[in-house]
Amino acid sequence: MDELDKRILNEIQSEFPIVVHPFREVGRRLGLTEDEVIRRINGLKETGIIRRIGGNFHSGSLDFTSTLCAAKVPEEKIERFVETVNRYPGVTHNYMRSHEFNVWFTFIAETMEEIEEALEEIRAESGVREIRNLPAVRMFKIKVDFDV
Repeated sequence: MDELDKRILNEIQSEFPIVVHPFREVGRRLGLTEDEVIRRINGLKETGIIRRIGGNFHSGSLDFTSTLCAAKVPEEKIERFVETVNRYPGVTHNYMRSHEFNVWFTFIAETMEEIEEALEEIRAESGVREIRNLPAVRMFKIKVDFDV
């Protein structure tokens, strides 16, 4: 990743243009061609630096509910557990933590009942019983940009 890649990442984190040709606009802002921006972003995706480009939506504003889940997963069950969790389209991401509850993930669905049903299915399929559903009581949202 060179300095131009870093400039592109800094530009698209929170200021991705919502226009017909967004990569052309990013290029205009940075003095690059649309093709160069697309080529570089594809390279960043191929190397795993960019996972995805997409919008972030406030689930509550769309009449959905969301929650944070924490699971206590034995080492020998982690792969199967994560594979099971990732099959649910409402799981936006998951990650490991150094804690007895070592796998955390977010889940979005139309209702909390739907989430609870899915968590029961995950428990049954993965053999991991200890999954905590931790819905937010109060929302604190801060904008985070990483200066690359």
